[in-house]
Amino acid sequence: MDLLESYRSLLKKHGKQGWWPLLETGYHPNNYAIPRTDAERFVICIGAILTQNTAWKNVEKALANLQKIKALNAKAVLLLDDATLKNAIKPAGYFNQKAKKLREFAKFYLGLEDKIPSRSEFLSIWGIGRETADSILLYAYKQPIFVVDAYTRRLFSLDADYDEIRLLFEAALPRDYRIYQEFHALIVEEGKRSRAKTK
Repeated sequence: MDLLESYRSLLKKHGKQGWWPLLETGYHPNNYAIPRTDAERFVICIGAILTQNTAWKNVEKALANLQKIKALNAKAVLLLDDATLKNAIKPAGYFNQKAKKLREFAKFYLGLEDKIPSRSEFLSIWGIGRETADSILLYAYKQPIFVVDAYTRRLFSLDADYDEIRLLFEAALPRDYRIYQEFHALIVEEGKRSRAKTK
């Protein structure tokens, strides 16, 4: 399995994807400057949490609701009462659990003081698993760590532990966060299109 060749093939087929989408800019192909601000970084982080077990369009609704009540920053998330926070993120599903996850993450985020957290630090936060931690590191902090999801397993017929698959990809690809971002996004795009054809 030549993963670099698979990347090139998917890139030729679908083009650059421009992940992670933000409310203001949407997708941003060929612009790797994002996140440009701490505010954009925080939105990517909470987007990665909210997208657990739901479609992105639902996350966008939840983020738009948080934007309306000026709660797209860590301090504001912590100041919201439970009912308001849960109501805002309701479109993303599992709102009781996700409200708690957002609060736990916001507390952690406030203590960072501009440093890039380690993977183990993210994994120590309640509600943050490996895929979410890696998504945050890759897209919010531009760290070359590959994100493995269900589409990755399906497309490449991989049945192994998450980290075994992640390390397989990382060993086969140049250590470039831009390639990792694009490849992960391309795998998702290919997976969505393949699934749409079978319906």
